[in-house]
Amino acid sequence: MSRWFVCSFFLIFACYASEEIPPQCQFNEVFSETSHSVTIQGKPINYRATAGNLIIKDCKTNKDSASIFFVAYIKEGVTDKSTRPITFCFNGGPGSASVWLNIGVFGPRIIKFSDENALVPPYHLVDNPESLLDLTDLVFIDPVSVGHSTAAPGVDPKSFHGVDEDVKSFAEFIRLYLSRYKRWNSPKYIAGESYGTTRAGSLSDTLHDDYHIFLNGVILVSSIMDFHTKDPSSTNDLPYMLYLPTYTATAWYHKKLPESVTGDLRDVLSEAEEFAMNRYALALLKGDTLKKEERSAVIARLAELTGLTPEYIDRTDLRIHPLRFSKELLRNEHKVAGRFDTRYTGSELDNCADYASTDPSFNAIIGAFAGAFNDYLSNELKWNNESQYFVLADVRPWNWGRSNQYLNTSDNLAKALIKNPNLKVFVASGYYDLATPYYATVFTFDHLGLDPSLRERLFMYEYEGGHMMYLSKPALVQMRRDLEYFYNIK
Repeated sequence: MSRWFVCSFFLIFACYASEEIPPQCQFNEVFSETSHSVTIQGKPINYRATAGNLIIKDCKTNKDSASIFFVAYIKEGVTDKSTRPITFCFNGGPGSASVWLNIGVFGPRIIKFSDENALVPPYHLVDNPESLLDLTDLVFIDPVSVGHSTAAPGVDPKSFHGVDEDVKSFAEFIRLYLSRYKRWNSPKYIAGESYGTTRAGSLSDTLHDDYHIFLNGVILVSSIMDFHTKDPSSTNDLPYMLYLPTYTATAWYHKKLPESVTGDLRDVLSEAEEFAMNRYALALLKGDTLKKEERSAVIARLAELTGLTPEYIDRTDLRIHPLRFSKELLRNEHKVAGRFDTRYTGSELDNCADYASTDPSFNAIIGAFAGAFNDYLSNELKWNNESQYFVLADVRPWNWGRSNQYLNTSDNLAKALIKNPNLKVFVASGYYDLATPYYATVFTFDHLGLDPSLRERLFMYEYEGGHMMYLSKPALVQMRRDLEYFYNIK
């Protein structure tokens, strides 16, 4: 946050110090529209790209509240907008811009990684034959303080930095966009990744109740809605069970599993899932009353399924933290496994440390996404703005609300499904994701308390990839096929 405040202070000071207000200090709406074409699934698509911002207002005072930056792709030649879906997309963090879903998977232009030179320029965008633009128009949204989105002059940006505050600003942006571009009668979808799925869970209910915007679908990529499944504590052993299958997938990939655990990935994961929900769960629930013989048997099985030594598992008291796992699995090779994608490996300065201090899977892509998107904005989308585009922003302290309990927006999604029985939900997870483990997502959706008829509206998929599973070409292609099926369901 300090960088944001410093930049804002000097920007506001410059505005007051000058008789003529510089363009970047003016709080108004600016748009850049360009025309393009792309071939998707073998068919040419002409589209209009818009990079710009909409100013939302405080509903109580009717004063400017924030400027929300977006990039939209709209298919040309559509005469009846009521037949053309529109999907509002956003990433997570909190504090992440929407570049990942935009140039990583859904948009018409996609980043191309070079195996030999992924970390440094030049970076390349290429046409995306797996884009969703043939199926739906796309609007990528950046939250306040992220990307080029900012609070209005005199408005504290912290007033947007919270679970409920963030959702309200997104809901108001979507309402305004639908009105401005006359899309109220279009089929409407929202798509979120990571914390964006947390936002999507609550947003689906807010749009329904407060704006009477009934969604046709919700797309969740690398979902985390129930933080009870992710954050372990002395009284919450559940995450240890739900991380286990990802540990197994990682050990399988790095060939650290013993000969006693054999088979393809899905077969091995089935073993880990069965153990996690039965013997392992019971052992953790027993706590200090676990008998010595049973403890030894559980340790032995955990060693088989994780590639870690029985001695190490014993020292962790059967409770393996994901950052410890990333460090320990490859310690003898002086390497650490990635968090966002455990297939990536890297080295660390202190091999004796207990926890991983860096994430090689994040380091491998952040520079490329930031560099490629900034170049894309100025050179292809013709957005001429020299202010910094914050791919990631520090929005702490984040107001998590709902004190004395874990945040859980899956309840909001369940309410939206009950009130709108035609709503459908697409869920994508990666086997090698330690940030939002796939089995935690399975657990969350198995505990929505839905009538079986509503569960038929849930479409859950798992891919051989990490948090951004679409960076793997086979996963990208399969995900596109699954989403095409999803969009075509009536």
